Order: sequence, then structure tokens, then C-alpha cells
Amino acid sequence: MANSSSERRDLIEGRAALIVIDIQASTFIDSSDMRAIDNMPGYKERMERARLAIDAARECGIPVIFIQEVHRPDLVDFGRELDGDEDIHCLENDPGTEIAKKEMGFLATDYLIRKRRYSAFFGTDFEILLRGLKVDTLLLCGGLTDVCVHYTFVDGHQSDYYCRVIEDCVAGSGLEAHEASLRAMEYLQSGARRSLDEVITAMSGATKVRVPT
Repeated sequence: MANSSSERRDLIEGRAALIVIDIQASTFIDSSDMRAIDNMPGYKERMERARLAIDAARECGIPVIFIQEVHRPDLVDFGRELDGDEDIHCLENDPGTEIAKKEMGFLATDYLIRKRRYSAFFGTDFEILLRGLKVDTLLLCGGLTDVCVHYTFVDGHQSDYYCRVIEDCVAGSGLEAHEASLRAMEYLQSGARRSLDEVITAMSGATKVRVPT
């Protein structure tokens, strides 16, 4: 590492929130050959594993924020998103676009941010929510590692949040892209890549977020 003097940070600095990115019903409905976006092997199993992080966060008083990608049926908000490998996906009123509520144990007390683009920050009220909750550390899980997780991580980093990616609870469009994005995130913040076991241990000692009533 070039910056040998950089300070080693705790896994959770200050208050944390668990950010569940685009774990939507299509993951558990569509077979891999039906999906509009390529998925690496073991994608569904990694999304299922994220449920362990969600349950642990609730037990520790850490807010859970679900991110949902959704697009209008007339495709007006896709922009350049269809210029690459991805086909039309996540349309409003498509059952597959819904949050995977049963599999992820979605509760009415969880937070939901809908987005039209890759980053959870872009054109949403995500940062307003984070500020209201006085969050310092973002714990990221979901997919795709190389797209929505990566871009949300970068925007969080540039907004001065401590960002951690739960590397066994994310999955990419392919193994190579998945691993490359994990390395890129680690480059931005040393110690960004963390295992689920590490995160659950850190959650148990985290500062609780006082949610307004």
C-alpha cells in the first residue's frame, strides 16, 4: 500500500446503517437465463445470505435501508443505461421489481429509497435520510457489486461516509467484475472489504441510532 501512514479505521465508525441494494423479487423468480442482467454464479445464494446481516442489524438497533431500482414503463428515465450490456429491467408494476420482501424479511419500519440510476445517492433523498439518522458508516450488501454497489460506495466515499462492503453478501455481473470492484473499493478506503462475520461482530458493539418517533 502506497499510503503506509494512513490511519486504520474501525469497521464501524460512529453510527451505522445497513444499506440493502437492489435485492428485488426477480432474483428469486427468474432463472439465470431469463434475467435482463448477467449474474455471476451463486448470485441468489449471496443475496439470501444478506438476510443474516439484516436480522443482525435489527437486533443491534441499526437501521436497515432498502434501495430499489425502478424505471417507468415508457423507458424515459433509462438514459444511457441501455447503451451497455443490460437489457430493459426493473419496470414499474412488474412483480419482479418489488423488493424481495419475504426473502429479506422487509418490515414497515424499514426505510425504502427508490432510484432511477445506479447510485443510491443520485437523484434521491438518500442523503437526507442518512443525515436525519446521523449515520457515519454505510454497510453495503446486495447487487451488482460492479454496478449499483460500487457506484453507491463511490458516492458515499465522496460524501465522506465510512463505507464497508460485506463481500460475501454482494455479487456481480461476473466473477472477474465482482472481484475487480471489491479491489477498487478497498483502494478508496482501506478495510472496506469485510466478511459477514466481521460485520455482525462489529454491529453488536455499535452505537445505536435513535430513530425519531
